[in-house]
Amino acid sequence: MAKVLLVEDDPAVRSVLHKCLSEVYTVRSCRTAPEALRAVLDEPFDVMVLDLSLLDLGGLDVLEILRMYSNIPVVVTARHDEREVVRVLAQGADAYLVSPFSGDLLVAKTTAVLRRAAAGAGRIHSDLLRVGGLAVDAAQRRASLDGTDLDLTRKEFDLLEFLAWRPGVVVPRSELFKQVWLRTHRGERTVDAHLSWLRRKLGESAARPRYLHTVRHAGVKLEAPEPRA
Repeated sequence: MAKVLLVEDDPAVRSVLHKCLSEVYTVRSCRTAPEALRAVLDEPFDVMVLDLSLLDLGGLDVLEILRMYSNIPVVVTARHDEREVVRVLAQGADAYLVSPFSGDLLVAKTTAVLRRAAAGAGRIHSDLLRVGGLAVDAAQRRASLDGTDLDLTRKEFDLLEFLAWRPGVVVPRSELFKQVWLRTHRGERTVDAHLSWLRRKLGESAARPRYLHTVRHAGVKLEAPEPRA
C-alpha cells in the first residue's frame, strides 16, 4: 500500500482528508512545513499532499526546499489562481487541486500521480511485465498471451496491469476497486464482472483458471500456470 504524507495546518480539514486518504493508502499527517520536511528525510513516502496556504511557511517555499533533496511527487491543494497554478507547477508540483474538492477527487488525483510516477520508474527498468506467457506493456497499454494480442477494454487492461505488477500476490476485491476504479465505496460486483470478461479473453474460467485465481474469502491473484509435464 502506498504511503502518503499529508501536510495541512487546519485541524478540521486535516482530519477529513486523512480519513479519505486512509481508506486507500497508509497516511501520515503533518501540520507544519518543518515537520513535513523532516518527515521526508526520516522515512520514504510515495506522494505528498501539500496545502499551499500553510501559516508558518508558504507552499512555494516548501516546494523549493523539498526539491533540493527529494523528487517525491507532490499534489498541491489551494484556492484557484491561474498565476499561482503556473508558479506551483514550475516550482516542481506534479498536480494541483482547487478547493473545495471532494474526498473521491483527492484520492483519484493522488492515484493518478502515483501511476505516472510508477510508469516512469517502470520505463527505466523495463516497459514489459511478464507472467508466464502473458506480456503486459504498461507504457504502450498493450497485452498479449503466448504472442497473440489481447483485445481489452480500458478497465480490463487497468485491472490486468495492476495484478501483473504483483504476480502471485492475493489482492482483495475491495482493494482492486479502489485502485483501478478510483472509488472508495464497495464495488465487488463490478470487479467480478470485469474478471469474468478478462478470464474469457485469457481462454479460461473461474472453474478452470490458468492465470487468474480466486482465493476464497481473500481475493484474486495473477499467477503463471504450472508447466505441463
